[in-house]
Amino acid sequence: MSMIDVRKLSLDLGEGVRRRQILNDISLSVEAGDSFGLVGESGSGKSTVLRCIAGLYRHWTGEISIDGQTFASADRMGWCRKVQMVFQDPYGSLHPKHKIDTILSEPLRIHGFKDIDRRVSQILTQVGLGPRFRYRFPHQLSGGQRQRVAIARALILEPKILLLDEPTSALDVSIQAEILNLFSDLREQLDLTYLLVSHDLAVIDHMCSNLAVMRSGSVVESLSREQMVHGGATERYTNTLLRASEKYDRELVDELAAAS
Repeated sequence: MSMIDVRKLSLDLGEGVRRRQILNDISLSVEAGDSFGLVGESGSGKSTVLRCIAGLYRHWTGEISIDGQTFASADRMGWCRKVQMVFQDPYGSLHPKHKIDTILSEPLRIHGFKDIDRRVSQILTQVGLGPRFRYRFPHQLSGGQRQRVAIARALILEPKILLLDEPTSALDVSIQAEILNLFSDLREQLDLTYLLVSHDLAVIDHMCSNLAVMRSGSVVESLSREQMVHGGATERYTNTLLRASEKYDRELVDELAAAS
C-alpha cells in the first residue's frame, strides 16, 4: 500500500513577469516502510516537492495523498501529526533562544499530548542524546547534536512519515555516517516511511531502495537502487548525473548544463 501518493503535482511561484513554473506534473509513489530518494541538480525542485507534501506550500495543483487520505480532505493538525520534516540546516532550524525542552515539549502541548516529561526524555534517549541535553540551548550543542534534536522534534508527534531535506549535507563528514545510521535504525524501530532529498548519490545508495531523478521541475526517470548501481538507467540525463557523481569531469559538467 502506498503511504505517499503524489499525482500531477505542479507549482508556480512569483507574480506577473516574475511568475515561473517550479514543479511540472510530478508523480511518485512511496510504499509504507520504504525509503525513497529524490535526486537531481540544485534548483531541480526536489525540496519544493517536500514542502508541498508537508503543507508549507498550499497553492499547488494536482493531488497529494498520505496513507490513503488526500491533502484536500485532511484535518491540518492530523496531517502534521502524520508528516514531519527534517531540514538541511540544524543551525537555522532550531530557535536559538529556546531550550531543547521547549523545542520538544511545545509541539506536544499544541497537539494535546499527555505525559510530556516522559515523552521528551524518551525521545532524547532514542536519538542518542539523553535527558542531560534537555535544558541546554542550541548554541551549546555541536552540529551533529543539533541535528539529533531536530530529528527528535520531528519524531515527538509520532509521525508515520519523515521528509528529509539534505539532512546530513551541513554536517562534518565524520558525523554524517552516524546520522544516516540513526535514520536507518529509527525507520526499522518505528516503522517509518522516508522521502529523502539528496544531491549525494552515495547517501541515496545507502538509504533508499527506490528513487526518482528530477530536472527542471520534472521527474526524468524513476528507478530502483539496483538499477542505479548496475547501469539500469535509461535516460541520458540520469546516466550523465550518475557518471558526474563518480568524479569531476569538465565535459560532464558541460553535458549536464546543456541538458538543463
